[in-house]
Amino acid sequence: MAEEISAVLVVGASGSIGQLAVAQALQAGFQTRALVRDARKAKLFPEGVETVIGDLTNADTLRDAVHGVTGIVFTHGSHGGAREAEAVDYGAVRNVLSVLDAPVRIALMTAIGVTKHSAGHDWKRRGERLVRASGLPYTIVRPGWFDYNHPDQHQLVMLQGDTRWASDPSDGVVSRAQIAQVLIASLTSDAADHKTLELVAEKGPAQTDLDPLFSSLQADPADALDAVLDRDNMPLGQEPTGVVAELDAVRERY
Repeated sequence: MAEEISAVLVVGASGSIGQLAVAQALQAGFQTRALVRDARKAKLFPEGVETVIGDLTNADTLRDAVHGVTGIVFTHGSHGGAREAEAVDYGAVRNVLSVLDAPVRIALMTAIGVTKHSAGHDWKRRGERLVRASGLPYTIVRPGWFDYNHPDQHQLVMLQGDTRWASDPSDGVVSRAQIAQVLIASLTSDAADHKTLELVAEKGPAQTDLDPLFSSLQADPADALDAVLDRDNMPLGQEPTGVVAELDAVRERY
């Protein structure tokens, strides 16, 4: 059975997907906590949402944010090159995991095409690896291009293997609201545990029950760093020494 989820922290809560994830978590009946850097961002959220202040690049500022939560949804993302991607895309995952005081269920958003090498993708992928290495229950969602949907593209499709590498909307499209829906739904789905998926929307009606979609996916292999069906193009032996050490630290912690 899926772990009982009562309190959810949204990382990257003030972003366009984070705000939707906060609203959906609250609507789902969770005690909902929004992590932001600036207290003025509290006005972005519905009544009933707890706002906590923290800096994703500083683990010590995140302890209050994670205390007492049973689920964490990562919707954060960087805007720049390798240095920002390391500090934010990867660093936020590393830092949150390093200060957890109890096991949680994780929903992590990265990107479709994440296994195609680039500075940003490689650091997102390393963040995925930290989550898998933790041994915690998780779902990793790799969404297509945000809000390029046509009006009749409401049907969610979950893919695996990360084979779409065009780096344009032909890889697949999905709305921000659909991404938030899947992230929140995954927290309480047994069928979604230990699964990694690419998420796109195609022509057709929206689904209300996502468990059949999650059930159709293959789980990531036990103790694997990468997702099931992903190509093996990022050997651990060629990774930076510090990244390998941080993977080992996560394994030892959990």
